[in-house]
Amino acid sequence: MSDIQQITNVPIVAHAFNKDRTKLAVCPNSNEVYILEKQGNSWNHVHTLSEHDKLVTGIDWAPNSNRIVTCSQDRNAYVWSWNDGEKAWKPTLVVLRINRAATQVKWSPKEDKFAVSSGARCISVCYFEKDNDWWVSKHIKKPIRSTVLSVDWHPNNVLIACGCADFKARVYSGYIKEIDEKPGQCSWGSKFPFGDVLAEFGNTNGGWVHDVAFSPDGESIAWVSHDSSFSVVTGAGATPFTLRLNELPFKYLIWITGNSIIAAGYDANPTLLVKDGAGWKVSAKLDAGSESDGKDKGSSAMNKFKQMDSRGQESGDDTVLKTLHQNAISGLLAHTGGKGAITKFTTIGIDGKLIFWDVKK
Repeated sequence: MSDIQQITNVPIVAHAFNKDRTKLAVCPNSNEVYILEKQGNSWNHVHTLSEHDKLVTGIDWAPNSNRIVTCSQDRNAYVWSWNDGEKAWKPTLVVLRINRAATQVKWSPKEDKFAVSSGARCISVCYFEKDNDWWVSKHIKKPIRSTVLSVDWHPNNVLIACGCADFKARVYSGYIKEIDEKPGQCSWGSKFPFGDVLAEFGNTNGGWVHDVAFSPDGESIAWVSHDSSFSVVTGAGATPFTLRLNELPFKYLIWITGNSIIAAGYDANPTLLVKDGAGWKVSAKLDAGSESDGKDKGSSAMNKFKQMDSRGQESGDDTVLKTLHQNAISGLLAHTGGKGAITKFTTIGIDGKLIFWDVKK
């Protein structure tokens, strides 16, 4: 089952929900963020966040503190806090200290830090400095050689995974002595000085690493790349398992359980991948309307053109996809269920749609 909402008539770049899922923040391909409130079966626009002056590229909504963080191509980030007296969202500028566009932002599990990836070949780890009453950042740089496209936090609130356009997935320490407790030993190591590279995994075919995510227990990471590959590895010294796919690349992924992952991207169809012995396999395409039965798509396309030629047709119906999304998926979020037990997730698309999906068991 899926619930389809046509939120805008322009691409949706990023989205985030509040804790009880009654409010939604979306960026409609602009420098603004719209706060929508669920009323009945529709989402109504109730607030606009408009401090950025270039395209907003990332949004994250902290469930417990109810703070929103946004980042943008204007090289800035803002933390937005709700002012109940004024019934308005109030921004606080974050000192990112980057000279290229920010690409993604995510709160840490304890919501006392957030990480911003950027084209400045670094990750800004941001935290609140009480003495000066502002958000400051520390940079993780080496040995990043290109744009950082994605970040994700380990459950221990310290380790950060990132995917980069230099074809690498890495795990770093984001330990900040002023606010963090010393984490215990895990599969990524036992000592975590800030900025240390705990693991680095290459992509032999040379594809940008679009997205990366820690498993629910934090012992593994998975990533998807522009060479249409999907990879999983457990621990710093392990060899990654990589699955090569004969379809358009994934751009996003989330762990549903410790043994299953949803990935989505350019083919507009969320895909369920499951653990299969020592490896992983594609279990199902979740959009039942799609042509995902494994037939030769090249042969089908050739037959279609032959039929059009024999009938004297000038064009076919191939401008309408057989999927619910009519263009690439531009975002993927867990919606219902705790970490490692997700039962519903959402996707946004370049078609302006927000779709709610039930996880197939």
